Amino acid sequence: MALKKNQYIEMEFTGMTAEGAAVGRHQGEAVFVPLGAPGDRALVKIVKAAKTHAFGRLERVLEPGECRREPDCPVYRLCGGCCYRHITYEEELRIKEQRVRDALERIGGLKGLPVRPITGAVSRDGYRNKALLPIGPGPDGGVELGFYARNSHRIVPCEGCRLQPEEFTIAMRAFREWAGEYGDPVYDEAIHKGRMRRLFLRKAEATGEIMVCVVVNGNGLHHEAELAEAMRKAVPGLSSLVINSNTQRTNVALGRRCRTVWGRDSIRDRLCGLEFEISPLSFYQVNRSQAERLYGIAADYAGPGEGSLLLDLYCGTGTIGLSMARRAGRLIGVEVEPRAVENAIENAERNGINNAEFLCGDAGEAAEELARRGLRPEVVILDPPRKGCTPEVIGTVAGMGPERVVYVSCDPATLARDLREFAGRGYKAEEASPVDMFPGTGHVETIVLLQRGNS
Repeated sequence: MALKKNQYIEMEFTGMTAEGAAVGRHQGEAVFVPLGAPGDRALVKIVKAAKTHAFGRLERVLEPGECRREPDCPVYRLCGGCCYRHITYEEELRIKEQRVRDALERIGGLKGLPVRPITGAVSRDGYRNKALLPIGPGPDGGVELGFYARNSHRIVPCEGCRLQPEEFTIAMRAFREWAGEYGDPVYDEAIHKGRMRRLFLRKAEATGEIMVCVVVNGNGLHHEAELAEAMRKAVPGLSSLVINSNTQRTNVALGRRCRTVWGRDSIRDRLCGLEFEISPLSFYQVNRSQAERLYGIAADYAGPGEGSLLLDLYCGTGTIGLSMARRAGRLIGVEVEPRAVENAIENAERNGINNAEFLCGDAGEAAEELARRGLRPEVVILDPPRKGCTPEVIGTVAGMGPERVVYVSCDPATLARDLREFAGRGYKAEEASPVDMFPGTGHVETIVLLQRGNS
């Protein structure tokens, strides 16, 4: 009998989805339930029923599974950030590794592909070096800071997120106190009025430097001097206070103009032995420690030798290519965003890397330029956005004939799809390595080595 809305059932959860919901079967029908854990036997209320599956709400855990633990965050059930804080980290890693294996086998058709054990993080907490916090109206005329609830623009107040460093909690508290006394009106996206939109925080893990950036609907804030004084007194390691102007009626968080109120325009961090300047608009890996591990695996797969040409597509600000440039004869990075290309050039100069070149364009334009110069890369690094590569990009890469392709992916499904496309063009996946870049969340990174066939 098919399940119906508002029906109560007892069931056992046997697995987890990519979004972090528990899944089990009731009389053969799959039921997806947020906040459940594998091994739980639970009372569930059906909230939505389809022909082949249903969605439920966890009413009560009747018998907890072995991996269940008490969530250590008071807003965990409301915030849209974490989905695994109610299970052990060992189980989280098992789920993520299995998700990668399943995608490679079921979508990519890569049964038997060697998959390394997932590289877990040293710590599940405090790893995020960036926080973008919406500002909302608070009690007594003050402001509230927090995170959007899942699939909404409703702010869930959060005093201190466990994924963030302690300095961010201190900065949030100091900003809230300043805003209660001096703050401008909070931005209302419905009517495009008000001034204070977001509080943007960054930390350079290796140096301890902190950046505080306030995103405003306008050119600045009243009482900026008082804000600078409050932040200087409260926040350890404060190196930069910046105003970012975003006057557009948009969901894009940051505008293009920044003005430094106090300190430097950027903060400085070290990654893989290199130094990087991080401005409000710079791309930088959110989890520095895990990024070093990920880049290390990518470099081992790439194996650039002396005299080899390394092509880094989707290079962003150049971090992954620059991390292995000294092992190659030459690095060429390609990126469509002009400002990112400028940052990549600056990063190369800052670190004394003189065998790197960065082109502004897409993969097709890069291929044409290399062909015009008579160059063929031995290794291509691919680190595309979540949607993966287009068939045209894969065809372009294969047409260059590199010996190896190293594919870095943030989505196992699109990765597996693209590996199937590469296989049809003569490139065999040799090994995959999952890396947990974002503990507590449903995301997992994967690195795959592809080798060109004899044909």
